[in-house]
Amino acid sequence: MSDPAGFGRTRLRLFVTGGTTRAHRALVTVRRVCEQAFGDAYDLTVVDVLDRPDLAERDRVTATPTLVRDYPPPARRVIGDPGDGDAVRRALDLDPAIARSP
Repeated sequence: MSDPAGFGRTRLRLFVTGGTTRAHRALVTVRRVCEQAFGDAYDLTVVDVLDRPDLAERDRVTATPTLVRDYPPPARRVIGDPGDGDAVRRALDLDPAIARSP
């Protein structure tokens, strides 16, 4: 069922620094894990700290990439390279059996 108001959807922010390879890899990994886990029931906002240092300061982001889950509580963070997605799965309390891309 669609949730146009966004209630009940997992809300995440990915903080990156510019259009680097590392930032791109983090975004691809986070999107893959989220699509496998939540289908389309998630909202992901990408924040480039070079463009929005105020948001990084507000959320106390000191390293990139950093993934922040705001909802559902409790808030969770993944700091640094998410690798193959295992760090993201653990931080989001996802079942480790969620399919992994080859």
